[in-house]
Amino acid sequence: MAALSAGADGLARRCADWALAQAAGDAAHDYEHLHRVAASARHLALAEGADLLVVVPAAWLHDCVVVPKDSPQRALASTLAAQAASALLVELGVPEARRAAIAHAIEAHSFSAGIAPRTLEAAVVQDADRLDALGAIGLSRCLMLGGALGRRLYDPADPFASARPLDDRQNSIDHLPAKLLRLAGQFNTATARAEAQRRTAWLEQYLAELSRELAAWPPA
Repeated sequence: MAALSAGADGLARRCADWALAQAAGDAAHDYEHLHRVAASARHLALAEGADLLVVVPAAWLHDCVVVPKDSPQRALASTLAAQAASALLVELGVPEARRAAIAHAIEAHSFSAGIAPRTLEAAVVQDADRLDALGAIGLSRCLMLGGALGRRLYDPADPFASARPLDDRQNSIDHLPAKLLRLAGQFNTATARAEAQRRTAWLEQYLAELSRELAAWPPA
């Protein structure tokens, strides 16, 4: 595993600065999201023995092109981001083999794209991004995005979809059972799987508390 040298630190800073300039108006994919994913990716890389010279730049650049979640072109976002990142890395003088490894990690991070990671580094970046969808941070991002898209918090007639199909395009809370609670079994590394289980348990506790509060104080 490569330790971050002064040169690698410089590359990470250049990637971070460029990513900030590209940051989309989507509050769920803002600079703070990039910062958290980069920090998580570095932690996972150190724990799993992945190459930081690939993982850290890929983590900073993974969302440099954001396609709205409700767009039919959503599945193309990670491929477009990999292309944009590759152009930047050429300008920064990153060697071709490392550029290709970074580009693959960016392409494979996306849930929508359905691209399987072929390297440990890509697996780490994918895990780091998915961890940001779980726990308190994940819930906050879910509700923030739902509000931005005009979704209800929950269906007042059936908040937990007991007798209706899940519909997370209309109800933000539906996104937890529809997607987020299913993520724990889809992580690649042992370190990420352990953290994903902890964060998933927190989401389950949140839903239990929400159910208790709604039952205790029903609408007038």
